[in-house]
Amino acid sequence: MALQCGIVGLPNVGKSTLFNCLSSAKAQAANFPFCTIEPNVGTITVPDERLNKLAELVHPGRIVPATVEIVDIAGLVKGASKGEGLGNKFLGNIRECDAIIHVLRCFDDENVTHVDGTVNPVRDKEIIDTELQIKDLETIDQRLQKVQKQAAVGDKQAKQVCDVLNAYRDVLLQGKSARTVSFDSKDEEKIAHDLFLLTSKPVLYVCNVDEDSVKTGNAYVDQVREAIKDENAQLLVIVAKTESEIAELESYEDRQMFLEELGLEESGVNRLVKSAFSLLNLETFITAGPMEVKAWTYRKGWKAPQCAGVIHTDFEKGFIRAEVIKYKDYIELGSEAAVRDAGKLYVEGKDYVVEDGDIMHFRFNV
Repeated sequence: MALQCGIVGLPNVGKSTLFNCLSSAKAQAANFPFCTIEPNVGTITVPDERLNKLAELVHPGRIVPATVEIVDIAGLVKGASKGEGLGNKFLGNIRECDAIIHVLRCFDDENVTHVDGTVNPVRDKEIIDTELQIKDLETIDQRLQKVQKQAAVGDKQAKQVCDVLNAYRDVLLQGKSARTVSFDSKDEEKIAHDLFLLTSKPVLYVCNVDEDSVKTGNAYVDQVREAIKDENAQLLVIVAKTESEIAELESYEDRQMFLEELGLEESGVNRLVKSAFSLLNLETFITAGPMEVKAWTYRKGWKAPQCAGVIHTDFEKGFIRAEVIKYKDYIELGSEAAVRDAGKLYVEGKDYVVEDGDIMHFRFNV
């Protein structure tokens, strides 16, 4: 399931530094605008301690975690919607992503140039928001021109499309993003989804702070939190510079020792990856055996046959039933045999909605 999160932000806010921490695909990190021109794509693993705990019981040949793709997109400046700088390329790259990680500079450092001269994360956020909103308005106006005539002569579907477009248009003209709009019916939601608006994509705001602010945040973070309170968005505080230092350490033990010295339980990168996975509305079910313990990615809300299809399309076509063990039961009882003996292996049919962390075995016939 190749879904992508795009890292966006103004030049010199720490996007490429953060990308380098996330991925083995090294983006150039330099103190000048447009250092990143072509988007760098990295496939990163999703931290999941459950896999390690299962492996201690199963002793598999290998552990296979879930992955997510992160794209480092060129920095954007004012006028991107009109083609300024690398605007058209930037907006095209965002359109191809499924979710957005918006990095905001929330630290002072006279040695790191800011493209607008001063540090103001809310202003920076609004610059990118405005460019994306302008582009979305262009998309909506073009679509309205096509469907308004059909709606005027009584086409019910065209009328519904117009209603969705106008709902978005009203919000965008107020300087708000499309993700602030919600719809009541599934038909409207389908129409909205098929528009692929830039500002309707789920977003995680990453506040890049100095080391002193990693736990408590700072005034800049507070300003961002206030600015996004009406958005359906997440916020994460991280120190990209420190994360780059952690990434340079070779062993897990050294990294943990470094975190302990900082008084942190988990690296910001781990938290970011987990947040990105959640942002994409993804969860994992697990298969566990002597060959491997593996996390399989699926969309939250999927039923058992759809999840079976993640392993192989034949599993979905010939689905008979799913045998399900809850992760907690497996860990408490210690083996699949013990789970069976305790009567906690559940046989589920086609309507079972898979839950995150379910340990699954599918029966099928083709």
